[in-house]
Amino acid sequence: MKVAIQCDSPLLQRSLELFLDGHLSSPRQCDILIRDKDIRDDQHPTFVIGISESDDLLKPFSKAQLLHALSKKIEKQKDISIHLKSEEVSISQAEKIVGFDILERHIEKLTREYQANILKAIRAFYEK
Repeated sequence: MKVAIQCDSPLLQRSLELFLDGHLSSPRQCDILIRDKDIRDDQHPTFVIGISESDDLLKPFSKAQLLHALSKKIEKQKDISIHLKSEEVSISQAEKIVGFDILERHIEKLTREYQANILKAIRAFYEK
């Protein structure tokens, strides 16, 4: 688990740095970004620590609570990612099936045209 921390509170920032010493990473390379304000980021999942019920972790908290909540959030993100990937695979399989149906109909049309041209040539040969 790679974690980046961006908090406005210097006390919270330093506490998190101590708690997550072995997991710290830069914001570009992190798996999850910890903030003390609800600022969503499109590039990384955000873990919010605050006093609101909608936050991922409520203050005050212990190191064990922090690690547990982070693990749950990362697992949830992985599950969502896996679910989205499986939906993409299903969609691409459906597109392949539709594409195959179109190809099959095109081949059948070409075969009928080829058959008609052969029959026309044979009739023209025997009518002479």
